[in-house]
Amino acid sequence: MGITGSRGRAAETLAAAFLELQGLEVVERNVRLAGVEVDVLAVERGVQVVVEVKFRSRSDYGGALEALDADKRARLRRAALVLAARGDADVRIDLIAVELEPEGAVLRHVRGAVSG
Repeated sequence: MGITGSRGRAAETLAAAFLELQGLEVVERNVRLAGVEVDVLAVERGVQVVVEVKFRSRSDYGGALEALDADKRARLRRAALVLAARGDADVRIDLIAVELEPEGAVLRHVRGAVSG
């Protein structure tokens, strides 16, 4: 795994720990649903949460929040539909953006980042 992959995995680990600190239960990491890799699958008060983690070490090409393009949003919706079809009626798609800034890593959690 290259340095980009290592940093991405570290960002996912940081995001999972952050979610647990916020009271969510991390159920799985890097799980495939409908052919879509979901970075983190969590549960919050009975709601299944599909979490996409975006890491950026630089913001000159747009930050992590801007990195969720239309294709990725459509894939995440497809994964959420699989969860809903399993009987988990309440499914939400969140984004955690991890960006390196001069003072260190900054996390931003956007609940409901992708709507149905």
